[in-house]
Amino acid sequence: MKTKILLTTAALCAAATCPAAELRIGIIGCDTSHVPAFTKVLNDAKDKAHVPGGRVVAAYKGGSQDIPSSADRVDKFAQEIQQKYGVKLVDTIEELCQQVDVVLLESVDGRPHLAQAKPVIKAGKPLFIDKPMAASLRDAVEIFKLAKAAKVPVFSASSLRFGKATQAVRGGSLGKVQSAETFSPVNLEPHHPDLFWYGIHGVESLFTVMGPACVAVKRGATSDGRVEITGTWSDGRIGIFRQGPGNKGYGGSAKGEKGEAPVGGYDSYAPLLVEIMKFFQSGVAPVPERETLEILAFMEAADASKLAGGAEIKLADLLKKAGVE
Repeated sequence: MKTKILLTTAALCAAATCPAAELRIGIIGCDTSHVPAFTKVLNDAKDKAHVPGGRVVAAYKGGSQDIPSSADRVDKFAQEIQQKYGVKLVDTIEELCQQVDVVLLESVDGRPHLAQAKPVIKAGKPLFIDKPMAASLRDAVEIFKLAKAAKVPVFSASSLRFGKATQAVRGGSLGKVQSAETFSPVNLEPHHPDLFWYGIHGVESLFTVMGPACVAVKRGATSDGRVEITGTWSDGRIGIFRQGPGNKGYGGSAKGEKGEAPVGGYDSYAPLLVEIMKFFQSGVAPVPERETLEILAFMEAADASKLAGGAEIKLADLLKKAGVE
């Protein structure tokens, strides 16, 4: 089921623009490789993966000094999109919002996402938040609450969600999915729960095919020491996420009423950008809020289970603590 939020008057005007007119897109956070990659696909009409409908016109650099992969790349990526695509660099998010119709929040660090989302929501701009939606379940809950109160559409997702094979299973190619296993790298970052930094890709693939209603999580390890997280769904189905062999690659499989199929593959950023542009134009989020919150709860539960020696953690307890009704 898709989530629809009524647009603010300003956002409606942007979304209802003549199809020939491009939406003006703003970027917050230039410290991820997604920034030049997304800008190329959106701005370069000659690119084989070009997604029409909008153009990145302005960016706020952002950056986190205590994360090397942010601090060491933010200036490089900001200069790249400025020089190659004519993107204007601005000094504040408020200034950015004055110059754009919609916003991509790309900061690689999830910790400032709530603070960075607030002025965007206040300005009434439709907002896509790249993974992780936030560095905590509680912050993600607050973003959704603020957006709902302001009637501003917002969603967050990994690009892995929109892989062709994964979407086929989501769409019913196997009938009801009975179980699934996915894998992706698990690169750790000390300021985030273990899976928030990179494991989120495989976890999102798992939820894409299994759907919401995961009720409990247990953390363990494979025979060769890789992270293994087992989720139990409300109807007894089991979904498992594992760290990829050699901490590399994306993939997995799902079993359903009609057989078994591969899932979890990466098919470039273009499918995600197609969905983002549809979202900007319609105000309809392609991922339900509850499902996104369960993904974050699943990952926080994995850390809680680790601290508890592999004990089972109930997602309902974490969701309630974070303020989910």
